[in-house]
Amino acid sequence: MRRKIIAANWKMNQTVADTESFLEDFRLEVEDVAGVDIVIAPPFTALAKLSELLGGSQKIRTAAQNMYYETSGAFTGEISAAMLRELYVKYVILGHSERRQIFGESDALINKKVITALESELRPILCVGETIEEREAGREREVLETQLRGSLAGVTAEQLVETVIAYEPVWAIGTGRTASTAQAQDCHAHVRAVLAELTDEATADKVRIQYGGSVKPGNAADLLSQPDIDGALVGGASLDPRSFAEIVRAGARE
Repeated sequence: MRRKIIAANWKMNQTVADTESFLEDFRLEVEDVAGVDIVIAPPFTALAKLSELLGGSQKIRTAAQNMYYETSGAFTGEISAAMLRELYVKYVILGHSERRQIFGESDALINKKVITALESELRPILCVGETIEEREAGREREVLETQLRGSLAGVTAEQLVETVIAYEPVWAIGTGRTASTAQAQDCHAHVRAVLAELTDEATADKVRIQYGGSVKPGNAADLLSQPDIDGALVGGASLDPRSFAEIVRAGARE
């Protein structure tokens, strides 16, 4: 059985003070929850405080929202894997649709980041997903395969098992629209089939695939009950400790 992984992506929200307040409330909400991996990705400015507050916790792990593939140098505004490791970061979100669409990140660039993260013992949460135009044209499977093959080029079977894939239909992110359980399961199964082609079925069966796109307490249980959905990458609903805790509890039940 693949262990569920529920991750909070706070995006450009939450100050250091907000982070401290959130964690105080959230820990109380999930103190009796077990059997699920909990990940929080705050803004870079709050990573150090979050890691300090967690104090090496194995129950709640820290993630970064992005990183660059170079080790150091004249890359203004970027952050390296070594800098994240120094803050005890365990996961890093790569290829999020906002990075792809707003900042123009290509599969080739994302692939360099994925390789660097894995070589630095960071676990990538690799995001893939189609736009509404691509879905309406019936191209979602083609888009997912292209993104997966491009972003995972050169990744070994052993490294793939350490990678989390997040399927996030772009049309469902922050819109209030959510893929139906059937739509989500279909795309997750397709992602797993592509992973099997890249490696083998046994390896693909070990990879955790999250759903991301307007996940809320009200729809989390149905989504997480699907056979190929192994967790959730949560945006807006993760900013409230009680709301996020409800989603975590849904993951623990499945």
